[in-house]
Amino acid sequence: MSAFLIYFQGKAKMMRPVLNREEYLALRGSERQKAIVKLVREGDKLQKNKLVQMNYSCMPNEDGSLKGSKQPSSTVGMDIDFVAPADLSAEEAREWLDKQMQGVPDRVMAKREELGLLMLERSASKGYHLVFRRREDLSQEDNLRWASELLGVKFDEGAKDVTRVFFTTTADKDDLLFLDDKLFEVGNATALQCYSSNSPISKSTSQQDNGSTSQQDNGSTSRQAIAHDPDAKYKDILFSDIIDKYFELFNEGKTPIEGDRNVLTYELSMTLRPICEYSLAKMLAVIPNYWGPSGEEEWRKTIDNALKEPRRGMPYRLRQVLAALKTQAAVKACGGTMNTPPPMPKRLPPLIKLLTSKVPWYYKPAVANAVFPALAAHLHGVKFSYWDNVEHEATFMHVLIGRQSIGKGSIKKPIEFIMEDIRQRDIPNRQREAEWKQKNPGAKQKKDPRPTDICIQMLIDNLTDAVFNQRIVDAHNNGERYIYTIVDEVEALKKVTSRNNVDEVGLLIRKAFDNSLAGQERVGADSVSGIAPLRWNFNASTTPPNARKFFYKMVNDGTMSRLDISTIILNDDNDDEAPIMGIYDQNFAAELKPYIDRLEAANGSIECPQAKKLSQEMRGENKETARLYESEAYKILSYRANVIAWLKGMVLYVAHGYSWSKAIADFVEWSERYNLWCKMLYFGQQLEKELHEEKEMQQQSGPQNLLNLLPDEFSKEQYRQMRASQGRKGDGDSTLRTWMARDYIFFDEVSNCYCKTEQYKRKFGETSL
Repeated sequence: MSAFLIYFQGKAKMMRPVLNREEYLALRGSERQKAIVKLVREGDKLQKNKLVQMNYSCMPNEDGSLKGSKQPSSTVGMDIDFVAPADLSAEEAREWLDKQMQGVPDRVMAKREELGLLMLERSASKGYHLVFRRREDLSQEDNLRWASELLGVKFDEGAKDVTRVFFTTTADKDDLLFLDDKLFEVGNATALQCYSSNSPISKSTSQQDNGSTSQQDNGSTSRQAIAHDPDAKYKDILFSDIIDKYFELFNEGKTPIEGDRNVLTYELSMTLRPICEYSLAKMLAVIPNYWGPSGEEEWRKTIDNALKEPRRGMPYRLRQVLAALKTQAAVKACGGTMNTPPPMPKRLPPLIKLLTSKVPWYYKPAVANAVFPALAAHLHGVKFSYWDNVEHEATFMHVLIGRQSIGKGSIKKPIEFIMEDIRQRDIPNRQREAEWKQKNPGAKQKKDPRPTDICIQMLIDNLTDAVFNQRIVDAHNNGERYIYTIVDEVEALKKVTSRNNVDEVGLLIRKAFDNSLAGQERVGADSVSGIAPLRWNFNASTTPPNARKFFYKMVNDGTMSRLDISTIILNDDNDDEAPIMGIYDQNFAAELKPYIDRLEAANGSIECPQAKKLSQEMRGENKETARLYESEAYKILSYRANVIAWLKGMVLYVAHGYSWSKAIADFVEWSERYNLWCKMLYFGQQLEKELHEEKEMQQQSGPQNLLNLLPDEFSKEQYRQMRASQGRKGDGDSTLRTWMARDYIFFDEVSNCYCKTEQYKRKFGETSL
C-alpha cells in the first residue's frame, strides 16, 4: 500500500490508504477538485490548500497520523519543479517554463520500466509529480537523486522528506498522465490496520464520501475536515464555498477545532438549515464532521439540535455570506481571480509600452493606468463624442490602492516626464503672479488688474477656495485647459480647498467628471470671482484600509464609479523581490515627446468610429455579465467604467496620430475589466449591500400587510421581531387578537405557533389588509 489520502483530525494530519483505481480517480475527479485546480492555475494560490492531498513515500504512525513518520513505504513520491530565472519578464518566464516542461513526460515514459513508474501527473502549478518503486538499498534522498540522474531532471530539494505531501490535480488525461494499479497493492499490515481504525468513513462509502477534502489556510496551520458531498450546491454555489466564506467572515477564517467545534458547528447548522430544506440528511451531507470518525455521534447530535430550533427564515449571516460570494463571483467575472487581476495584453500600444518600459512587470498595470490623468492634461478644447452622442472631455481621476511599502511610488517618474513641459510653462506664470502680488500688496492699494493670460495647471495640495477657483477660471480662459494634482496620500485631496473635508472632495470628483460649472461669485471688487467648467485630473495613492475609510460615504453616491482604480498585488514569487527600476533619461524624454506634441496640438471635436463601436460592444458584454452573476454592483459600476476606458482609447488614438489599432482596442478592453476588478475587490461588497438595502426599503415603502411579512407558521417572538423591524411600537397583542377574531390566524398548541388560516390565504394572499 503506497497511496495515502491526507485528512485532518483536529490539527493533526491523518493518513488513510486508497485501495483501488476507482477510489483514487473519484478523489481526483470531483467537481470541487476541478474547480480548485482551475483557480490555482489562474493564479489564486490561496486555493491550493483545498486540493486533495496525498502521500506516497511513508507509512502512517500507529495512530494513523503523518507527522514524524519514519517508516518508508514501498514507493517514492518525487516533485519536479521549474523556477524561471529572476531576470525574465512575466511573458518570458511563461515561455521558459513551457519550454522546460514540454519534454518531461516523454522522457519519464521512455524510462518507465527502469524507473518502476507507478504514477505521473502534472502539478497544479509549474511542474510534475511522479511515483516510482523504492530501491530498498537507498535512502529517500538517494532514491530521489538516482531518479533525477536517470531522467535528467532536477527534483525539488525542499521536498525530500518521506512525509512530503503532494497536492493532487484532476483525473483528466491532461493531468493524470500515467497510473499503474500496482500503486494500490496491499502489502503491509500497518496500512490495513490504519484503514480499519482511522478511516474517517466506512469502506462501503469511502469512494463516495471522500470525493474531496475541505481545508482552509489559517496562518501557518492548515486544517481539513471530511465533507460527505463535495459537489452539493445551492443555486450553483458549492456548499463548501459557502462554508469557507462563512468561517472567513465570522471566525477569522478558522475552522472548528477541539474546544469550539460544538458551538461553531451548531451556529453553522443554524445558518445553513434554510437552504438545506431543514433536512437532516442534506445537512449531514454538506456540513463537515470536525470531530473525525470517533465523534460522528456528537456531530449528528449537534446538527439535529439546530434543526429542532424554531424556524426564523433566512438568517442575516447567510445573507451576508451569499452577498460576499456574489461579489467574489463578480470580481472573477472581470477576468482575474480574488488575488490576481486580469492579465495585461501581451502587445501594448507603443505609448503605453514606452511608459511602462522602466518598471518590473508587476508594476506595469498600475503605471499603464496611472499615466492618463497627466496625458489628458495636455489636451485643451478637445471633446469626444460617445456612442450615445453625448460629448465628453478627457477627465481621469486615478487612485492607486496598495499595501504599505509595496511600490506605489513607481508611477511617479513616468508622470514626472509627462508633465515636464507643463511644469516648465507654469514656472514663468508663477513668477508673473508673484510679481503682480508684490506690486499690489493690499486690496486698497491695488492699481493693476491681474494679467488674464496667467495659467498655472499643476497644483500643490494645500490651497484655499479662492486659489483653486482662480486656477479653474484661468485654465478655462486660456484654452479650456486642465488643472492637475498629484498626491502621495488620498487624504491630501482634502487640502485642495480650504474646506478640508471628505464631502467636498466627493463633490469635486462628481463635478469634474461631468465638467460641471464650479467657482465662486463674490460681490467685493477685489474678491476672486468667476465660474467655469471644472476640468481637474489627479493621481492619488492610498492603502486598502484608508481607501475604504476615505470613500466609505462615496461608494453609492456616484463618486466611486467616476474614479479610475488601480492596485499593486504581489504574489509569493515576487513579494520579497527587490524591484529594479529602469533609467529615465533624455532618450526616454525624446521618445515621449512626439506623443505629447500630438496631444498638445489636438483641438475641437474628435470622433473615432472604431472606439465608438468597441464601447457599445463592451457595454453589451457588461450587461450580460451583470445578469449572469446577478450583481447589481457590477452593473452600476460598469456604466462609467465603460466611459473611462473609451476615453483612454480616444487619448491613445490622438497620441498615436489619429490611428486606431488592435493593440489600442485590446488595451481599452483590458483597462475596463481591470478598473472593474479593482472596484469590485475593494468596494464591491459594500456597494452590493447598500444596493440590496436600498431595494428592500423601496419594496417596503407604503403601508405594509404585517401578516403577509410573516411565514405561514410563526412564533410570538418572530411576530414581535417583525413588528420592530417595521418600526411598529408596542407588543402588538391587540393585533394578534384582531387577526384571530377575523379568522385570519389560529393558535396551534402542539407547535406553540400561530398559523395562517386557509381562508386568509385564499382571500388576501399578498394584498394589504
